[in-house]
Amino acid sequence: MTSQVSATDGAPGAVPSWRNPDLPPRRRADALIPLMTLEEKVAQLAGVWVGADASGAGVAPHQEDMAHVDWEDVIRHGLGQLTRPFGTAPIDPLAGARSLAASQARIAAASRFGIPAQVHEECLTGFATWGATAYPAPLAWGASFDPELVEQMAGRIGRSMRAVGVHQGLAPVLDVTRDYRWGRTEETIGEDPHLVGQIGAAYVRGLEKAGIVATLKHFAGYSASRGGRNLGPVPMGRRELADVVLPPFEAALRLGGARSVMNSYSEIDGVPAAADEELLTGLLREKWGFDGTVVSDYFAVRFLQSLHAVAADSVEAADLALRAGIDVELPTVDVFGTPLTEAVRAGAVDEALIDRALHRVLVQKAELGLLDPDWQPMPDALENGEVDLNDDEDRAVALRLARQSVTVLRNDDAILPLAPGRRVALVGPVADDPMAMLGCYSFPAHVSANTGHGLGLEIPSLREALSTTIPDLVYEPGCAISDPDTSGIAAAAAAAEAADVCVLAVGDRAGLFGRGTSGEGCDAADLNLPGVQADLVRAVLATGTPVVLVVLAGRPYALGEEAAGAAGVIYAFFAGQCGGQAIAEILTGAVNPSGRLPVSVPRDAGGLPTTYLAPPLGRRSQVSSVDPTPAFPFGHGLSYTTFAWGEATADGTEWPVDGEATVRIDVTNTGQRDGTEVVQLYLHDPVAQTTRPVVQLIGFVRVDLAPGQTATVTFEVPADLTSFTGRRGTRIVEPGDVELRFGRSSGDPAATVRLRLTGAERALGPDRRLTSHIRVERSQPATPSQPGSRA
Repeated sequence: MTSQVSATDGAPGAVPSWRNPDLPPRRRADALIPLMTLEEKVAQLAGVWVGADASGAGVAPHQEDMAHVDWEDVIRHGLGQLTRPFGTAPIDPLAGARSLAASQARIAAASRFGIPAQVHEECLTGFATWGATAYPAPLAWGASFDPELVEQMAGRIGRSMRAVGVHQGLAPVLDVTRDYRWGRTEETIGEDPHLVGQIGAAYVRGLEKAGIVATLKHFAGYSASRGGRNLGPVPMGRRELADVVLPPFEAALRLGGARSVMNSYSEIDGVPAAADEELLTGLLREKWGFDGTVVSDYFAVRFLQSLHAVAADSVEAADLALRAGIDVELPTVDVFGTPLTEAVRAGAVDEALIDRALHRVLVQKAELGLLDPDWQPMPDALENGEVDLNDDEDRAVALRLARQSVTVLRNDDAILPLAPGRRVALVGPVADDPMAMLGCYSFPAHVSANTGHGLGLEIPSLREALSTTIPDLVYEPGCAISDPDTSGIAAAAAAAEAADVCVLAVGDRAGLFGRGTSGEGCDAADLNLPGVQADLVRAVLATGTPVVLVVLAGRPYALGEEAAGAAGVIYAFFAGQCGGQAIAEILTGAVNPSGRLPVSVPRDAGGLPTTYLAPPLGRRSQVSSVDPTPAFPFGHGLSYTTFAWGEATADGTEWPVDGEATVRIDVTNTGQRDGTEVVQLYLHDPVAQTTRPVVQLIGFVRVDLAPGQTATVTFEVPADLTSFTGRRGTRIVEPGDVELRFGRSSGDPAATVRLRLTGAERALGPDRRLTSHIRVERSQPATPSQPGSRA
């Protein structure tokens, strides 16, 4: 064992200043760096992935390129991070926590300073480890339109991670969906930057309040790759980057308090994000004031050489990444190891870059208590020898979020909820598949189910959940998710024909790099349902039996023909371990649906997909024979009750470019049961100096109402929310006429207020306001709510 440093700034026996928890973290880092050798400095800038191998059958792209790491050698100078000690292979959480504590004790004992590693894990749909709650995927968060519930979920996730010794979570994903064919669409929150920013910031708040460092990813532009291909080049201009891609990151930093950012794999206009100094330093740090850590996406530093070909060798890749602003190389030590140390000594890399990154790393370790003299490897929460990562409250939050995310898109002739006593056939390849509830970063889909270890959780399929209330349910799969075999379609059609109503469940199976139809590296050539599922849909619709089409998927599929023939359509975006129950409750009416689409559902599968954020010529026009109008627009969703919207009013018609506009509307539940309306506020800017979206979301709120109850919903909207990037490349508020449209969706305006922005054109900085103040004032319900009904 190497003797540990005990140097102090004062009297003999005093605690070294870098160990003193009473001092600010920056001062502690300042005091420690001069004491460290170059090897000790560089050791803090990389992670080690223990338990992963180079077989290529693991959980990351290009894992086969990973070099073998000598554990004892790599920790002798210290260690920056430990990569996924829980998330690499199935392990009992208590045994994993004890093993991690033992590893941390060895790391601390091996080096002079006794500093443990910072431990990170994936946590996008829950703590990615064996037996932890599998929550709904991010598209489902967006469909809930409920930041408070997402914050609560993230707090539960963070609590579980902190309990077993994890410090950092690699979430949330703040990429705004631009091309639904991209496999990682399921990891995004939606296609609107305001929705993504508000929901993403809420997730960050929950994780950070639990003591976990939230990591924003992927900074920036990853989801806008050409052709929807993973890691593909991004052809966007700087205006699209500024107005669509960057705002959610800005919101999550300012409104959420995230302490880490992960670079995007992609390039923008020929510059890979991992080498983009303008992005990672000029914008992120100098303009936005971010002072946390920037960690590389897995192998992204090496990719500068091996995939992007902007570096000749590993030393040049390391230099580019450090100059750009990357502080920590993940997942395991590679170019930030011995090659970097030798390059610094040879004068090829400036040691000041090492010190800059190191300072940020040490500040964060000080914030986490990892430099404190009383740090202990075993978390306090484990002293009783128990750990439960899937308790009753975890499951209750997962179920509530699933219920709020399931979205009813069509309900002709009130086919929903299903009437009691009707003969029901359940058909489709995802109807009896628990994996249809899980996103690709859930632990079963990411690791355990692919290694023969099973789910590690009770995850009822839709068939299991629906059978509890429909005991005589008839089931036929019809076909597989992606297999071309059509031999089962006839039996499925026969089952549907013999029933009073058919519930037809189609969709995806999440996976990685070709192991699924959705997920990382599982991109789609078009937006047709995978495999022969469209053939199954056509065969069942042809029977004439009323059909409720249920889509369990990670992206919006084209449903023009399919939706047109179905009496009911329900969409669920990987609703988590309780998703089967939630969908069954909505089918049977035990729960009143309140989900709204976070992405548009296209009508046609071909052509380049377009989101609702399109200027006039991006919509249906006389100059093109292609009509991009979606089958169901962003924000759309139905309820089993009815709502009446009143006239919108405003406090005046003039809106100073540096002021607020106050607008309001009354919404009344005119139905017979409790329900939730999602009031959405859109901006329409009819004339601007650059082309603008026809409408763009700038505010939203869920409003729970009993039968007969009215709510007055008031938005105090800062003019900053009308801003955009003008012709000179700066963000401005432009004077002129605008409309604020209250809508049930982006395609269904309920009321409009016309206002005039007054004053001179105003430039905005990084202190611009990002949200409206929203008030909901409810009247007393006119009638009692239906007994036993739930919103």
